Amino acid sequence: MAKTTIKDVAQLAGVSPSTVSRSLRGIGGLSAGTVSRIKEAAEHLGYSVSPAAYRLATGRTGTIAVVMPYITRWFFAELLGGVEKVVREAGLDLLLYHVGDTEMRQQYFSSGLLRKRVDGVVLVTLALTDPEVAALRSLDVPVYMVGAEVEGFSSVCIDDLDSSRTAVQHLVNLGHSDIALISGDPNEPMHFTVPLHRRRGYREALVSAGLTVRPELEAHGPFTVEGGYSATVKLLSRRSLPTAIFAESDEMAFGALKALDRVGLRVPEDVSVVGFDDHPMASYFELTTVAQDVPGQGRLIAEQLVSSVMGPEGAPAVRLSAQTHLVVRQTTAAPVRRPDKHGTAEGRPAHPSPSTLPPGVGTHSAPRPASGARQRKESRSK
Repeated sequence: MAKTTIKDVAQLAGVSPSTVSRSLRGIGGLSAGTVSRIKEAAEHLGYSVSPAAYRLATGRTGTIAVVMPYITRWFFAELLGGVEKVVREAGLDLLLYHVGDTEMRQQYFSSGLLRKRVDGVVLVTLALTDPEVAALRSLDVPVYMVGAEVEGFSSVCIDDLDSSRTAVQHLVNLGHSDIALISGDPNEPMHFTVPLHRRRGYREALVSAGLTVRPELEAHGPFTVEGGYSATVKLLSRRSLPTAIFAESDEMAFGALKALDRVGLRVPEDVSVVGFDDHPMASYFELTTVAQDVPGQGRLIAEQLVSSVMGPEGAPAVRLSAQTHLVVRQTTAAPVRRPDKHGTAEGRPAHPSPSTLPPGVGTHSAPRPASGARQRKESRSK
Protein backbone atom coordinates (compact mmCIF):
# COMPACT_ATOMS: atom_id res chain seq x y z
CA MET A 1 0.00 0.00 0.00
CA ALA A 2 1.37 3.42 -0.98
CA LYS A 3 2.41 5.78 1.77
CA THR A 4 0.22 8.79 2.49
CA THR A 5 1.81 12.03 1.32
CA ILE A 6 1.25 15.67 2.08
CA LYS A 7 -0.39 15.97 -1.34
CA ASP A 8 -2.99 13.38 -0.30
CA VAL A 9 -3.82 15.41 2.80
CA ALA A 10 -3.98 18.60 0.75
CA GLN A 11 -6.35 17.05 -1.78
CA LEU A 12 -8.67 15.72 0.91
CA ALA A 13 -8.68 19.05 2.79
CA GLY A 14 -9.05 21.13 -0.40
CA VAL A 15 -5.89 23.20 0.14
CA SER A 16 -2.34 23.37 -1.23
CA PRO A 17 0.50 21.13 0.04
CA SER A 18 2.32 24.19 1.41
CA THR A 19 -0.78 25.11 3.46
CA VAL A 20 -0.87 21.58 4.92
CA SER A 21 2.82 21.82 5.83
CA ARG A 22 2.29 25.21 7.39
CA SER A 23 -0.66 23.99 9.48
CA LEU A 24 0.96 20.78 10.71
CA ARG A 25 4.11 22.68 11.67
CA GLY A 26 2.07 25.10 13.78
CA ILE A 27 2.78 28.18 11.69
CA GLY A 28 0.09 30.84 12.11
CA GLY A 29 -1.92 32.84 9.63
CA LEU A 30 -4.52 30.20 8.74
CA SER A 31 -8.19 30.32 9.62
CA ALA A 32 -9.57 28.01 12.29
CA GLY A 33 -11.74 26.28 9.69
CA THR A 34 -8.77 25.56 7.43
CA VAL A 35 -6.68 24.21 10.31
CA SER A 36 -9.58 22.00 11.40
CA ARG A 37 -10.06 20.56 7.90
CA ILE A 38 -6.36 19.83 7.55
CA LYS A 39 -6.18 18.19 10.97
CA GLU A 40 -9.20 15.99 10.22
CA ALA A 41 -7.79 15.00 6.83
CA ALA A 42 -4.37 14.17 8.30
CA GLU A 43 -5.92 12.07 11.09
CA HIS A 44 -8.17 10.29 8.63
CA LEU A 45 -5.19 9.39 6.43
CA GLY A 46 -2.81 8.72 9.32
CA TYR A 47 -0.40 11.48 8.31
CA SER A 48 1.62 13.57 10.79
CA VAL A 49 4.76 15.66 10.78
CA SER A 50 6.85 17.37 13.44
CA PRO A 51 9.57 19.84 12.48
CA ALA A 52 11.93 18.62 15.18
CA ALA A 53 11.24 14.96 14.48
CA TYR A 54 11.56 15.61 10.75
CA ARG A 55 15.07 17.07 11.07
CA LEU A 56 16.28 14.48 13.57
CA ALA A 57 14.93 11.53 11.64
CA THR A 58 16.09 12.62 8.21
CA GLY A 59 19.17 14.68 8.97
CA ARG A 60 17.82 17.36 6.66
CA THR A 61 18.29 21.08 7.08
CA GLY A 62 14.90 22.62 6.32
CA THR A 63 16.54 24.79 3.63
CA ILE A 64 15.81 25.14 -0.08
CA ALA A 65 18.42 26.53 -2.52
CA VAL A 66 17.48 28.67 -5.52
CA VAL A 67 20.15 28.99 -8.24
CA MET A 68 19.80 31.81 -10.81
CA PRO A 69 21.98 33.36 -13.53
CA TYR A 70 20.57 36.81 -12.68
CA ILE A 71 18.91 38.23 -9.59
CA THR A 72 18.13 41.87 -10.48
CA ARG A 73 16.27 41.37 -13.77
CA TRP A 74 12.49 41.52 -13.64
CA PHE A 75 11.72 37.90 -14.57
CA PHE A 76 14.05 36.45 -11.96
CA ALA A 77 12.94 38.79 -9.20
CA GLU A 78 9.28 37.98 -9.88
CA LEU A 79 9.89 34.24 -9.98
CA LEU A 80 11.96 34.36 -6.80
CA GLY A 81 9.09 36.14 -5.06
CA GLY A 82 6.73 33.32 -5.96
CA VAL A 83 9.17 30.67 -4.71
CA GLU A 84 9.98 32.51 -1.50
CA LYS A 85 6.33 32.88 -0.49
CA VAL A 86 5.66 29.14 -0.68
CA VAL A 87 8.93 28.17 1.00
CA ARG A 88 8.36 30.63 3.84
CA GLU A 89 4.78 29.49 4.39
CA ALA A 90 6.02 25.90 4.61
CA GLY A 91 8.35 26.86 7.46
CA LEU A 92 11.50 26.29 5.40
CA ASP A 93 14.45 28.59 4.77
CA LEU A 94 15.64 29.83 1.37
CA LEU A 95 19.27 30.04 0.26
CA LEU A 96 19.91 32.08 -2.91
CA TYR A 97 22.87 31.40 -5.22
CA HIS A 98 23.79 33.80 -8.03
CA VAL A 99 25.82 32.12 -10.80
CA GLY A 100 25.94 35.01 -13.23
CA ASP A 101 29.51 34.57 -14.42
CA THR A 102 31.78 31.65 -15.29
CA GLU A 103 33.83 31.80 -12.09
CA MET A 104 30.79 31.82 -9.81
CA ARG A 105 29.20 29.01 -11.79
CA GLN A 106 32.30 26.80 -11.63
CA GLN A 107 32.61 27.40 -7.91
CA TYR A 108 29.01 26.44 -7.32
CA PHE A 109 29.05 23.19 -9.28
CA SER A 110 32.60 21.98 -8.54
CA SER A 111 33.04 22.74 -4.84
CA GLY A 112 30.15 20.73 -3.40
CA LEU A 113 28.84 23.99 -1.98
CA LEU A 114 25.37 22.62 -1.32
CA ARG A 115 26.28 19.24 0.08
CA LYS A 116 24.57 18.67 3.45
CA ARG A 117 23.29 22.26 3.42
CA VAL A 118 19.94 22.00 1.61
CA ASP A 119 17.00 19.65 1.22
CA GLY A 120 16.20 20.62 -2.37
CA VAL A 121 17.33 22.82 -5.27
CA VAL A 122 15.49 25.05 -7.74
CA LEU A 123 17.46 26.01 -10.87
CA VAL A 124 16.12 28.84 -13.05
CA THR A 125 16.64 28.90 -16.88
CA LEU A 126 20.06 27.25 -16.72
CA ALA A 127 21.29 25.00 -19.53
CA LEU A 128 23.39 22.41 -17.70
CA THR A 129 26.51 20.57 -18.85
CA ASP A 130 26.91 16.85 -18.19
CA PRO A 131 29.36 17.47 -15.28
CA GLU A 132 26.90 19.94 -13.74
CA VAL A 133 24.06 17.42 -13.99
CA ALA A 134 26.29 14.81 -12.35
CA ALA A 135 27.16 17.23 -9.53
CA LEU A 136 23.47 17.88 -8.86
CA ARG A 137 22.59 14.19 -8.89
CA SER A 138 25.34 13.53 -6.35
CA LEU A 139 23.56 15.79 -3.86
CA ASP A 140 20.83 13.16 -3.54
CA VAL A 141 18.13 15.80 -3.00
CA PRO A 142 15.13 16.76 -5.18
CA VAL A 143 16.12 19.05 -8.06
CA TYR A 144 13.50 21.21 -9.75
CA MET A 145 14.03 23.38 -12.84
CA VAL A 146 12.25 26.41 -14.28
CA GLY A 147 12.51 27.03 -18.02
CA ALA A 148 14.68 23.99 -18.77
CA GLU A 149 14.38 20.22 -18.67
CA VAL A 150 16.81 17.45 -17.67
CA GLU A 151 15.96 13.76 -17.47
CA GLY A 152 15.24 12.77 -13.89
CA PHE A 153 14.72 16.33 -12.63
CA SER A 154 11.27 17.87 -12.15
CA SER A 155 10.48 21.02 -14.11
CA VAL A 156 7.96 23.70 -15.02
CA CYS A 157 8.24 25.38 -18.43
CA ILE A 158 6.30 27.54 -20.79
CA ASP A 159 6.43 26.59 -24.46
CA ASP A 160 8.92 29.21 -25.64
CA LEU A 161 8.93 27.79 -29.16
CA ASP A 162 5.18 27.89 -29.67
CA SER A 163 4.83 31.22 -27.86
CA SER A 164 7.41 32.84 -30.13
CA ARG A 165 5.78 31.34 -33.20
CA THR A 166 2.47 32.84 -32.05
CA ALA A 167 4.03 36.30 -31.71
CA VAL A 168 5.62 36.19 -35.16
CA GLN A 169 2.49 34.68 -36.75
CA HIS A 170 0.53 37.66 -35.41
CA LEU A 171 2.83 39.93 -37.42
CA VAL A 172 2.57 37.71 -40.50
CA ASN A 173 -1.22 37.79 -40.25
CA LEU A 174 -1.10 41.59 -40.25
CA GLY A 175 0.79 41.47 -43.56
CA HIS A 176 4.41 41.87 -42.43
CA SER A 177 7.16 40.02 -44.27
CA ASP A 178 10.24 41.99 -43.16
CA ILE A 179 10.17 40.87 -39.52
CA ALA A 180 13.26 41.43 -37.39
CA LEU A 181 14.37 39.74 -34.18
CA ILE A 182 16.13 41.39 -31.26
CA SER A 183 17.43 38.58 -29.13
CA GLY A 184 19.56 37.67 -26.17
CA ASP A 185 23.23 37.01 -26.79
CA PRO A 186 23.60 33.74 -28.77
CA ASN A 187 27.04 33.24 -27.21
CA GLU A 188 25.51 32.89 -23.74
CA PRO A 189 23.66 29.54 -24.05
CA MET A 190 25.20 27.98 -20.96
CA HIS A 191 23.89 30.74 -18.72
CA PHE A 192 20.43 31.39 -20.09
CA THR A 193 18.27 29.01 -22.15
CA VAL A 194 15.47 31.36 -23.18
CA PRO A 195 17.17 33.11 -26.17
CA LEU A 196 17.86 29.74 -27.78
CA HIS A 197 14.24 28.62 -27.78
CA ARG A 198 12.67 31.96 -28.73
CA ARG A 199 15.09 32.49 -31.60
CA ARG A 200 14.24 29.04 -32.92
CA GLY A 201 10.51 29.81 -32.64
CA TYR A 202 10.98 33.06 -34.57
CA ARG A 203 12.80 31.29 -37.38
CA GLU A 204 10.33 28.41 -37.53
CA ALA A 205 7.43 30.87 -37.83
CA LEU A 206 9.10 32.62 -40.77
CA VAL A 207 9.76 29.34 -42.58
CA SER A 208 6.21 28.15 -41.91
CA ALA A 209 4.90 31.37 -43.49
CA GLY A 210 7.08 30.88 -46.57
CA LEU A 211 9.44 33.72 -45.58
CA THR A 212 13.23 33.65 -45.73
CA VAL A 213 15.30 33.71 -42.55
CA ARG A 214 17.59 36.70 -43.08
CA PRO A 215 20.58 37.13 -40.76
CA GLU A 216 20.62 40.88 -41.40
CA LEU A 217 17.23 41.12 -39.66
CA GLU A 218 18.57 39.63 -36.42
CA ALA A 219 20.44 41.64 -33.79
CA HIS A 220 21.52 40.70 -30.30
CA GLY A 221 22.07 42.27 -26.89
CA PRO A 222 21.46 41.62 -23.18
CA PHE A 223 17.90 40.93 -22.01
CA THR A 224 17.54 44.51 -20.75
CA VAL A 225 16.17 47.86 -21.91
CA GLU A 226 19.70 48.90 -22.85
CA GLY A 227 20.21 45.62 -24.70
CA GLY A 228 17.03 46.13 -26.70
CA TYR A 229 18.05 49.69 -27.52
CA SER A 230 21.50 48.71 -28.76
CA ALA A 231 20.14 45.78 -30.77
CA THR A 232 17.59 48.04 -32.49
CA VAL A 233 20.26 50.61 -33.28
CA LYS A 234 22.18 47.81 -35.05
CA LEU A 235 19.09 46.99 -37.12
CA LEU A 236 18.60 50.62 -38.08
CA SER A 237 22.15 50.83 -39.44
CA ARG A 238 21.65 47.97 -41.89
CA ARG A 239 20.43 48.06 -45.48
CA SER A 240 17.26 46.03 -44.85
CA LEU A 241 14.95 47.94 -42.53
CA PRO A 242 12.12 45.85 -41.02
CA THR A 243 8.45 46.76 -40.84
CA ALA A 244 8.12 44.78 -37.59
CA ILE A 245 10.30 43.69 -34.66
CA PHE A 246 9.86 40.70 -32.37
CA ALA A 247 11.68 41.32 -29.09
CA GLU A 248 12.47 38.27 -26.94
CA SER A 249 11.52 40.16 -23.78
CA ASP A 250 9.40 43.18 -22.93
CA GLU A 251 12.41 44.96 -21.49
CA MET A 252 14.16 44.61 -24.85
CA ALA A 253 10.97 45.85 -26.52
CA PHE A 254 11.02 48.97 -24.33
CA GLY A 255 14.56 49.65 -25.57
CA ALA A 256 13.39 49.14 -29.15
CA LEU A 257 10.58 51.67 -28.67
CA LYS A 258 13.10 54.19 -27.36
CA ALA A 259 15.48 53.68 -30.30
CA LEU A 260 12.69 53.93 -32.89
CA ASP A 261 11.32 57.09 -31.29
CA ARG A 262 14.76 58.69 -31.22
CA VAL A 263 15.13 58.39 -35.01
CA GLY A 264 11.55 59.48 -35.72
CA LEU A 265 10.10 56.10 -36.71
CA ARG A 266 6.52 55.77 -35.51
CA VAL A 267 5.06 52.71 -33.80
CA PRO A 268 3.07 51.03 -35.26
CA GLU A 269 2.74 53.18 -38.42
CA ASP A 270 6.38 52.68 -39.47
CA VAL A 271 7.44 49.68 -37.39
CA SER A 272 5.32 47.28 -35.34
CA VAL A 273 6.80 45.86 -32.12
CA VAL A 274 5.91 42.69 -30.18
CA GLY A 275 7.44 41.78 -26.82
CA PHE A 276 7.39 38.79 -24.49
CA ASP A 277 6.43 38.51 -20.78
CA ASP A 278 3.66 41.09 -20.17
CA HIS A 279 5.86 43.09 -17.83
CA PRO A 280 3.82 45.48 -15.62
CA MET A 281 5.01 48.40 -17.80
CA ALA A 282 3.82 46.71 -21.02
CA SER A 283 0.29 48.06 -20.63
CA TYR A 284 1.70 51.56 -19.99
CA PHE A 285 3.51 51.42 -23.34
CA GLU A 286 0.47 49.73 -24.98
CA LEU A 287 2.87 46.95 -25.98
CA THR A 288 1.58 43.89 -27.79
CA THR A 289 3.20 40.96 -26.02
CA VAL A 290 3.12 37.29 -25.06
CA ALA A 291 1.90 37.10 -21.46
CA GLN A 292 3.11 34.58 -18.90
CA ASP A 293 2.46 34.27 -15.14
CA VAL A 294 6.00 34.45 -13.76
CA PRO A 295 5.20 34.51 -10.00
CA GLY A 296 2.75 31.67 -10.63
CA GLN A 297 5.53 29.54 -12.08
CA GLY A 298 7.61 30.23 -8.98
CA ARG A 299 4.75 29.21 -6.70
CA LEU A 300 4.04 26.08 -8.73
CA ILE A 301 7.61 24.78 -8.71
CA ALA A 302 8.03 25.62 -5.01
CA GLU A 303 4.82 23.78 -4.06
CA GLN A 304 6.07 20.71 -5.90
CA LEU A 305 9.46 20.90 -4.21
CA VAL A 306 8.02 21.44 -0.72
CA SER A 307 5.73 18.46 -1.24
CA SER A 308 8.69 16.35 -2.31
CA VAL A 309 10.88 17.48 0.58
CA MET A 310 8.16 16.97 3.18
CA GLY A 311 6.84 13.70 1.73
CA PRO A 312 8.40 10.26 1.39
CA GLU A 313 11.60 9.88 -0.62
CA GLY A 314 11.63 8.49 -4.12
CA ALA A 315 8.82 10.61 -5.59
CA PRO A 316 8.96 10.47 -9.43
CA ALA A 317 10.02 13.53 -11.39
CA VAL A 318 7.19 15.63 -12.84
CA ARG A 319 7.09 17.89 -15.87
CA LEU A 320 4.62 20.74 -15.61
CA SER A 321 3.52 23.24 -18.25
CA ALA A 322 2.67 26.90 -17.67
CA GLN A 323 0.43 28.69 -20.15
CA THR A 324 1.04 31.80 -22.25
CA HIS A 325 -1.27 33.93 -24.40
CA LEU A 326 -0.92 36.79 -26.84
CA VAL A 327 -2.08 40.21 -25.64
CA VAL A 328 -2.72 42.53 -28.59
CA ARG A 329 -2.35 46.24 -27.82
CA GLN A 330 -1.39 49.32 -29.84
CA THR A 331 2.19 48.62 -30.98
CA THR A 332 1.21 46.33 -33.86
CA ALA A 333 -0.69 47.11 -37.07
CA ALA A 334 -0.62 46.28 -40.76
CA PRO A 335 2.43 47.72 -42.58
CA VAL A 336 1.81 51.08 -44.23
CA ARG A 337 2.18 51.00 -48.01
CA ARG A 338 4.04 54.00 -49.42
CA PRO A 339 5.21 54.99 -52.90
CA ASP A 340 8.83 54.06 -53.52
CA LYS A 341 10.34 57.57 -53.64
CA HIS A 342 13.66 57.04 -51.95
CA GLY A 343 14.93 53.72 -53.22
CA THR A 344 13.26 51.61 -50.55
CA ALA A 345 10.94 48.72 -51.29
CA GLU A 346 7.21 49.40 -51.20
CA GLY A 347 5.70 48.78 -47.80
CA ARG A 348 8.96 49.33 -45.93
CA PRO A 349 9.65 52.43 -43.83
CA ALA A 350 12.36 54.64 -45.26
CA HIS A 351 15.69 54.69 -43.46
CA PRO A 352 16.24 57.26 -40.70
CA SER A 353 18.27 60.31 -41.51
CA PRO A 354 21.95 59.88 -40.58
CA SER A 355 21.66 62.97 -38.40
CA THR A 356 19.05 61.27 -36.21
CA LEU A 357 20.93 58.03 -35.66
CA PRO A 358 22.88 57.62 -32.41
CA PRO A 359 26.61 58.46 -32.64
CA GLY A 360 28.70 55.94 -34.55
CA VAL A 361 25.76 54.37 -36.41
CA GLY A 362 25.75 54.62 -40.19
CA THR A 363 23.06 54.11 -42.84
CA HIS A 364 23.00 52.86 -46.40
CA SER A 365 19.98 54.68 -47.83
CA ALA A 366 18.70 58.16 -48.47
CA PRO A 367 17.45 60.24 -45.54
CA ARG A 368 13.97 59.54 -44.18
CA PRO A 369 11.27 62.13 -44.99
CA ALA A 370 10.08 64.38 -42.20
CA SER A 371 7.84 62.71 -39.65
CA GLY A 372 4.09 63.29 -39.69
CA ALA A 373 4.33 65.73 -36.80
CA ARG A 374 7.06 67.72 -38.54
CA GLN A 375 5.18 67.78 -41.84
CA ARG A 376 2.05 69.12 -40.12
CA LYS A 377 4.11 71.86 -38.46
CA GLU A 378 5.65 72.86 -41.80
CA SER A 379 2.19 72.97 -43.44
CA ARG A 380 0.88 75.32 -40.78
CA SER A 381 3.85 77.65 -41.27
CA LYS A 382 3.22 78.08 -45.01
